[in-house]
Amino acid sequence: MEHTLANLKRGERGLITNVSSNEIPLKLLEMGCLPGNEVELVQVAPFSDPMYLNINGSYVAIRKETAIHILIEKIADE
Repeated sequence: MEHTLANLKRGERGLITNVSSNEIPLKLLEMGCLPGNEVELVQVAPFSDPMYLNINGSYVAIRKETAIHILIEKIADE
């Protein structure tokens, strides 16, 4: 089942499956926000925006309005 990055809860991880390149800034794509990369929600700012993420070892903050355009498949905790 696919979810968006905006659906992750703190500490959850997912695998990026699809990115709407029309809605995602080029800078995020250059920083590794690409299909096949693992992402973890590290922290959420007050009022749930922005989201602080670890994407393959790079830490980035993105707005929720951008995160809804990134499809992920959640990774179950082992």
